[in-house]
Order: sequence, then structure tokens, then C-alpha cells
Amino acid sequence: MTDTRPPLPVVVLISGGGTNLQAMIDTQQRGELGIDIRAVISNRADAFGLERARRAGIATTVVEHTRFAERAEFDRALQSTIDATGARLVILAGFMRILTPAFVQHYAGRLLNIHPSLLPKHRGLRTHEGALAARDAQHGASVHFVTTELDGGPVIAQARVPVLAHDTAATLAERVRAQEHILYPIVIGWYAAGRLSLDDGVAVLDDQVLNVPRLVNL
Repeated sequence: MTDTRPPLPVVVLISGGGTNLQAMIDTQQRGELGIDIRAVISNRADAFGLERARRAGIATTVVEHTRFAERAEFDRALQSTIDATGARLVILAGFMRILTPAFVQHYAGRLLNIHPSLLPKHRGLRTHEGALAARDAQHGASVHFVTTELDGGPVIAQARVPVLAHDTAATLAERVRAQEHILYPIVIGWYAAGRLSLDDGVAVLDDQVLNVPRLVNL
């Protein structure tokens, strides 16, 4: 059956180059992703992802965190900017700010993030170095619902790559990033199609509780 629902209005938050944003734009332009990117918002005016959005005709906004004395003030300004777009899903794509509990709770069940590790392994930064130091056989990326626990929300799906004997953090990061660009649009598409939700603190896909993350073979 063809999904005739209108595109889901979303906002994408970035801080840097925006390669995952570009993957979303490309997938959307091919007609394979049922979203309407209402705006791309960055906390940094020099984020190259803003230029990617402009090239695609997407509205951009900068809410610089350095203009605010407290994190809560920044989050309130960011929330106001997002809500003005009418977005029903907020997508974090390399957004390098820790969000306050009030912000996260405001968007509960409507806030997605992608993290470059096989969560719950290697939360936080420098995940590729962590995987190498731990001598992990596999590494990868995880898409999860955002909760007040840093990188601790319910994991929806993962893509894995082998850790090779000659890998450096840079080579491992490059292979993981390639998987992110495929994985994230897939999960966003599930949400846009009404297949994915956060119910009572657990991720639900196609009416089934995800007791373990869905492994996406890419």
C-alpha cells in the first residue's frame, strides 16, 4: 500500500560539516524520505552544514550558544526557534551541545540522535579511539531516542563495521560515517511513516518493542 500521508515537518540541528544532513537531503530529493525539512539550525555560524542547507533551498537559523550566560537560556531560545517552524520531529546531526532535561522532556519521543558507536559501548566523545583501545572486533553507529541520560536513550537501530588490524581512528571513523549516512535516513523514514515511536520509555517499531536494536545490514 502506498503511504499517502503528507511529509513530516522536521528540524535538523547541527554544529559542523553536516554530512548526515546531506544524506537526508539527498534521500529526500530522491523521493525516498517522507520529511519536509523546515529549517536547519546551528549553534555555530561557521558550520558548513548551513551552506549545504542553503544550496538545497532550506531555511537556516543560527542560535549561538556563546550569546547566552546559561545553558538553560540557550535551550529556551533554541526551543522557541524550533517550535516556530511547526516541526514534529527534531533530528540531531552532529549537534555538539548537551541539552537540558527541560528541553529533552519538551520533545520526548520526538528527538532522535545518531552516535558513532555500538551503544551502550563508548558513550560521549572519541568513540573510535575507544573502540581501538578496547580491541573491539566490531564498531559502528547507533540511532536512538534522546533522553536526559547522555547517549542513554532507547537504541532503535545499529549498523556495524569490522575493526581491521590496520585501522586508525581516522580510517575507522570514515567507514562508520559511511554507514551513518545510510542508517539515519532509514530510521527517520520509519518515524515519518508512523512505524516508530517511543512508548513508556521504550522504542516500538511496527507495534513491536525493540528489546534489542534492529540491526540494519548495509
